[in-house]
Amino acid sequence: MTTEGDTPGGFSAQERTAMKERAAELKADAKRAKGAKKAAADEADLLAKIAQMPEGDREMAERLHSIVSAVAPDLAPKLYYGQPGYNRDGKVVVFFRSGQMDKERYSTFGVSSKAALDEADGFWPTSYALIDPTEEGWERLADVVRRAAKTE
Repeated sequence: MTTEGDTPGGFSAQERTAMKERAAELKADAKRAKGAKKAAADEADLLAKIAQMPEGDREMAERLHSIVSAVAPDLAPKLYYGQPGYNRDGKVVVFFRSGQMDKERYSTFGVSSKAALDEADGFWPTSYALIDPTEEGWERLADVVRRAAKTE
């Protein structure tokens, strides 16, 4: 199924935009200095992107940013395909996707394969739908971030 602006058998307009954003992110990374200045610039880019998000998603992304900063300060904020992510050694560990920007019913909090969440039964979630989490929901999300960020 294609929508207006899509090319049959190709990428959707949304996918093309995400790829352009990622290319711009990589170009900006190549120009930046290393160390603290780069980390500060990455966080500034992430916070600027969050500020541009539609109401609702913006508040959830801000809350997630404060949670990650508090419970997993060793994870570094950085944009990935125009969406907030938090990485260790350049590898994304947890991320947020704006549902409104993605034209989806809900936003998503997710963990990558770099997250330390392996469960004994070999079964665990890698993403969570977010619409308007309760305080209990935010506490559960903070626990997932804390566990995901553990180093082995």
